[in-house]
Order: sequence, then C-alpha cells, then structure tokens
Amino acid sequence: MSHMQDQASHYAKFLSLVQAIRGLPSFPQLDPLEERLLNQLASQWHEGTKVTVLEAMQMSNDVSPATVHRRLKSLRKKGMLNLTGHATDNRIRYIVPSDLATKYFAKMGQCLDLALRA
Repeated sequence: MSHMQDQASHYAKFLSLVQAIRGLPSFPQLDPLEERLLNQLASQWHEGTKVTVLEAMQMSNDVSPATVHRRLKSLRKKGMLNLTGHATDNRIRYIVPSDLATKYFAKMGQCLDLALRA
C-alpha cells in the first residue's frame, strides 16, 4: 500500500471508531453543530486560550451567535461544558471543559491511537 492509501485507511478506521464512540451510553448524543463547536473549543483550550461565551458565539462565520449560544447551553445541559466567572468582572463568563468532556476527548484520542496502530 502507498503512503497515501495508508493514511486514508487510518482515517477510515478513525471514523469507524468515532462512530462507535458516538453510540456509547457514557457520552451524550451531540448534533453536528454541537460536535463542531466542542471541537473548536477543544482546539482553543489545547492552545491554552481562555474562551468567553461572547468569543465562542463569534467563532463560527456560518452560524448565528444566537444559535451558537443555544448550542452552548445545550452542551452545558448535557454535562460537556462548565462556566466560570472572571476574577474581577462578573459579566464575563469563561467556557471550560467538564470532566465528561475531558473523558470524551481522551476517548477520541484513543480512537486516533488505535487507528494509527492498526
């Protein structure tokens, strides 16, 4: 197999594993926009960036801020996000991953590891 075929195979295996994760009862069902928003937040968190609710509402050019806000509320209700306050300004709320979100990201990382090893 060529290098590109190997990479395509790894990606297909990863997608298959992710589909299996989505069906597990240990994680809530996420709609595509919730999943995309959670992935965008994970990328920011990985970089060490604190993300405010307002900043998150403006992250997607193709989705209205009101829709993003509803999805943030949904993700919070599903236990994937928490909010923390700013030290000096009570109007600012930061979005932080919950323990469940951290477990979800770890499980996705395991899927990637498995796909690359296979």
